[in-house]
Amino acid sequence: MSADTSSLQSNLLEGRYRLLVDAITDYAIYMLDPEGHVSSWNAGANRFKGYSEQEILGEHFSRFYTPEDRKAGKPQTALKTAAKDGRFEAEGWRVRKDGERFWAHVVIDAIRDPSGQLLGFAKITRDLSERKVAETVLRHSQEQFRLLVEGVTDYAIYMLDPEGKVSSWNAGAQRIKGYEPEEIIGEHFSRFYTKEDMADDLPRVALETAALEGRFEREGWRVRKDGSRFFANVIIDAIRSDDGALIGFAKVTRDITEKRRAQEALEQAQLELFQAQKMEAVGQLTGGIAHDFNNLLTAILGSLEIARRRAVEGKNVVQLIDNAILGAKRGASLTQRLLAFSRKQELKLEPVDVQALVKGMADLLQRTIGGSIEIATTFSLRLPMVMSDPNHLATALLNLVVNARDAMPGGGTITIGGRRRAVKAKEIRDLPAGDYVCLTVADEGEGMDAKTLEQAMTPFFTTKGVGKGTGLGLPMVQGFLAQSGGALNLKSRQGCGTTAELWMPVALADAFNDTKSSDPETAPDLAVEPLTVMVVDDDALVLMNTVLMLEDIGHSTMRAQSGQEALMLLEHGELPDVLISDHAMPHMTGAELVEVVLQKYLAVAVILATGYAELPDGVRSDMHRLAKPFSQDALQQALSEAHGHGRSTD
Repeated sequence: MSADTSSLQSNLLEGRYRLLVDAITDYAIYMLDPEGHVSSWNAGANRFKGYSEQEILGEHFSRFYTPEDRKAGKPQTALKTAAKDGRFEAEGWRVRKDGERFWAHVVIDAIRDPSGQLLGFAKITRDLSERKVAETVLRHSQEQFRLLVEGVTDYAIYMLDPEGKVSSWNAGAQRIKGYEPEEIIGEHFSRFYTKEDMADDLPRVALETAALEGRFEREGWRVRKDGSRFFANVIIDAIRSDDGALIGFAKVTRDITEKRRAQEALEQAQLELFQAQKMEAVGQLTGGIAHDFNNLLTAILGSLEIARRRAVEGKNVVQLIDNAILGAKRGASLTQRLLAFSRKQELKLEPVDVQALVKGMADLLQRTIGGSIEIATTFSLRLPMVMSDPNHLATALLNLVVNARDAMPGGGTITIGGRRRAVKAKEIRDLPAGDYVCLTVADEGEGMDAKTLEQAMTPFFTTKGVGKGTGLGLPMVQGFLAQSGGALNLKSRQGCGTTAELWMPVALADAFNDTKSSDPETAPDLAVEPLTVMVVDDDALVLMNTVLMLEDIGHSTMRAQSGQEALMLLEHGELPDVLISDHAMPHMTGAELVEVVLQKYLAVAVILATGYAELPDGVRSDMHRLAKPFSQDALQQALSEAHGHGRSTD
């Protein structure tokens, strides 16, 4: 190859390199002579330094440095380093033609000929301003976040490594837990847990849960440096790298001891308020019941005292005794109304002709409400019989009529009516779908506003004065109807009066057959041969009265005031024909006593005397029952039924 050809190829190659360098716009690529003067200039240098080739060629490269760097001799140091080591590399602020600064990455390479002679320098500068701004923003954000975390004092915020050792500690952690950073960093976080939680391995469970599910959260007791306990809300979040590797945990602990104490205080206050409300309700109940019983006892005691005095004088006392009996029966009725409220009364459901019942009570109702109020009736021509307890239904009707009278102090008309209706499911509150008779009691009083109507059937709620009502009248009627398969519904509007609806199920054909079988004309003779009857009751007055009633109709008696005493008499004495026991007795209930007797003394018939319809689980359902309070006739009938069935001695 000739020298001319070689020179031509060299020139072509140099031209290509120059075209390549000039085409690059993202980097400033230019040459410096050995003293640092610019000897070449590419388009990239022109773009972000602002100088044209004509302006900068021959100028010293130090003009790109800041005044501070020039004063510090950094341009000269850069060239010396490149000349000595072959390369200089650094980042720093540089200056554009217009004086604007930019952050640059600079590389200066020394250029030498084959003999090692320094020919100059190749300089490459890259504008990193955007990256610098991003880094500055990120660093500022991280610093702000660090200051935020370290400045929080109400929360303990700190980091754990994957094994659970503390790797950072903020002021809140120091305040709440009591450790200085140098005391706790590097220690395992389990030292904050109680001995009980340590025994349950809760620290390990917490980290495993956070690692598996991403978060663990719980409330519990934690321990401070001084050993005192505080109630804490704890959150542990797993921290993972971009590739999903676990690099540690972020833990936030909040001291909620005061919140817990406040909650406990609130719950205690609510409990005390509830107890106070119960006591107030009991006070209202006892006040109203005491008022009613005092009236009854006044009549009973007054009649008996006068009867005693007249009996001594030999005068007729039958009317006075009848008055006392009537007062006692009213007291029993009041007790039954209380049981109706609790839905534990003894009900005897049978077909009842509602229209006939109302007609039969006409005189009683009119005498009860006085002459200023008229009672009108509106019944359907054909009204079927209902399944109900006639005595309790009569009491409920009387209760509602009295309420209607009290709602019309100036007089008016009370309308009692009845109609048959098929009711759909959920059409009337608390009433299943079926065939019913609706007995209504409507007044012309002021009626009730929506709030009063809503509370009307609430136990102890009354609009009457103190001592004039228990607030149990409507709840008792509601309880009686619910227990017999019906419901009580009230309709009222202020200024338009009130209507009480008593919904009762229509009696089915089977009920009439049952009634016929127990018709008085076909009923068995209740006469009972003289028997030996053991009476067991812890109330001496009731015990004596029952014994006297039995002896009055010709029976022999034995008596015991407890279940244990009764068993002792049975074991060492002659066995009675029948044992009658009260149920509610201390130490051994009547149900427990008769169960023992049924197992050990097969020849003895047993009767359980109680005012409750429901007995404890386990008491046999076929046990003979005597409802309290009972009359002499009821007592005789119970003896007839119990002894009539007979007890085998085999």
